[in-house]
Amino acid sequence: MEGEVGTSLKCEMQGNGKWVNGIVVNESKSAKFPLSFWEIGVFGGVILSYALGLACVYLTMPASDYSFLKLPRNLEDLQILRDHLESYTSDYTIQVLVGYCVVYIFMQTFMIPGTVFMSLLAGSLFGVFRGVALVVFTATAGASSCYFLSKLIGRPLVFSLWPDKLTFFRDQVARRKTRLLNYMLFLRVTPTLPNTFINVASPIVDVPYHTFFFATVIGIIPAAYVTVRAGITLGELQSVGDLYDMHSIATLFLIGLVTVTPTLIGNKN
Repeated sequence: MEGEVGTSLKCEMQGNGKWVNGIVVNESKSAKFPLSFWEIGVFGGVILSYALGLACVYLTMPASDYSFLKLPRNLEDLQILRDHLESYTSDYTIQVLVGYCVVYIFMQTFMIPGTVFMSLLAGSLFGVFRGVALVVFTATAGASSCYFLSKLIGRPLVFSLWPDKLTFFRDQVARRKTRLLNYMLFLRVTPTLPNTFINVASPIVDVPYHTFFFATVIGIIPAAYVTVRAGITLGELQSVGDLYDMHSIATLFLIGLVTVTPTLIGNKN
């Protein structure tokens, strides 16, 4: 994709290297690792804060065997985790909630796969309404944390990992400045761009935080509801693919179409 946006991106990236046939070749010594010592320190400080939060939760829990505590990678892991946590949720509700929030926000901040299992767990442990509220809160907090961390230290990483996708995103944002919220809502509801990419790239392409925030809070509610509701009947799920039947997919698509319609009409005018 060429034009002013592509030229701007090229110039920005040429500061770290040379543009050759659409590819950035970094000739500096820092090409092996694009972060400075200060940026590494910020990154490490964020990780340390999450670790301290989990340590506080652990120290206030009763003595027991917590070997079952691990990030679920499949439905079997999730069911084992749910079965163990159910016995703690009623007596240690605050600790379970804080632990859940810290883990979910950490996963969102550092783009760790598996948040869909955490959303299922919220439905299984806390029910639909409290589960949706919890998922929307933690997902928004994690996305915001990722946004600000990327604003501080993410630019070299985004340029090196997703140069083409970043060019596309920047071009779309530049075209829709007047109705940017509608476009960001559309991205949140539909799988046009991965949510992890949106979180880390938004500050790079100058999406204002208030637009990012409201699009995230509102846009993730439909998918959160579908996933949390499925967590109520966790034992009946055979695979993660069972979460989205044709009715759910059609509903999400319709919501996405409604959110982007004002942008499409504005472009025609």
